Amino acid sequence: MLKLRSVLNSPAFFWALLALPATGMIAQAFTAMPDYERLLHPTGEFSARFLIILMMITPLRMIFPTSSALLWLNRRRRYLGVASFGYAALHTLYYILDKGSFSAIAAEAFELGIWTGWLAFIIYIPLAATSNDASLQWLRRKWKPLQRTTYIAAIAILAHWVFVHNEFGAALVHVTPLVLLEAYRVWKNFSSSTGHKIAAA
Repeated sequence: MLKLRSVLNSPAFFWALLALPATGMIAQAFTAMPDYERLLHPTGEFSARFLIILMMITPLRMIFPTSSALLWLNRRRRYLGVASFGYAALHTLYYILDKGSFSAIAAEAFELGIWTGWLAFIIYIPLAATSNDASLQWLRRKWKPLQRTTYIAAIAILAHWVFVHNEFGAALVHVTPLVLLEAYRVWKNFSSSTGHKIAAA
């Protein structure tokens, strides 16, 4: 039992879980006639899902502060962020391969649904690169402000999702729980701040 628990709590096991959906997506790209366009949706969707899960952890811990499951997940939040970047990188690679040329990419680069995707990916790069203890020690107080750009990336991803597919349904289903939890987080922090000011007065 202790050995099983050790395996389940190991970083390797969690990385394997995060990478599992990617195995099929990568395998399909190495077939005789890969359909890169077909691979765009699942890679992008898993990137967004892992980002949403990551962003939901803090407000959920405010609601359930004693939850051992959330504490377990919180300790692995950097893994979720890097995994989200990994799927976004696959998504970007398949998009480039699908378009096949720089001119085809440039032709639609300024469309709302496209440039928001590029913006999110550009933001992702420094976030993924600094998701480690060495960067935390090096950046110190600058690390958290940098990580907060995740919110800009999340908004850009939502816009990318909505305007590429020209529909709100799927994006709304994924994002609504996060929006509600973030609204609760803001309300809770505001209430706590107001309460402290009243007590101090």
